[in-house]
Amino acid sequence: MEKNEVKITVADPTTLGLFGLALVTLIASSQKLGMTEGLAYVIPWAILLGGFVQIMASVFDFKHNNIFGATAFAAYGFFWVSLAMCWLIKLNVFGAELAANTDVKQLGFIFVGYFILSLVLTISSLKMSKVMFALMSFICLLFVSLALDSFGMGHAWHTVAAWTELIISILSFYALSAKYLNSFFGKELVKCGKPIIE
Repeated sequence: MEKNEVKITVADPTTLGLFGLALVTLIASSQKLGMTEGLAYVIPWAILLGGFVQIMASVFDFKHNNIFGATAFAAYGFFWVSLAMCWLIKLNVFGAELAANTDVKQLGFIFVGYFILSLVLTISSLKMSKVMFALMSFICLLFVSLALDSFGMGHAWHTVAAWTELIISILSFYALSAKYLNSFFGKELVKCGKPIIE
């Protein structure tokens, strides 16, 4: 007697992952731009929305065999969790000795590593949409500016990072709107532009 195979399918997690990115970059940019103060309310959203939500989206993208989404959401999700941990160390949550032994230049090297990954992902986004290519390009700019700021190359790079983060948030909200609405209604309601490379 043959067993009936049940195929388990999962919904496309891209909109959820993009929402996590959009929201965490919105709140983080508000802090960098001086619209809000402190990190107390940034940290929970960095861990839960920027971190866990993107990591969860990554897991489901692995099930979809989507190497781009799986890699990007996992890498950026763990980035936000790790960054939140760095903020907690800076705020003396884990003790004065650990806080006193921080070197912001180490973050600079982490940002360089993330820039390299983002550059690879940006090249692959040429085969996606123009909106995704723009989003990835600004993510590259963000990591360059964060790295230069961490290496002490001038406060102007902090400002560049802040505005870039806000643009990333806006583009992420737009991309998730397009992905969700176009999928839900089965037609292109929100345009994202054709791939640069077919």
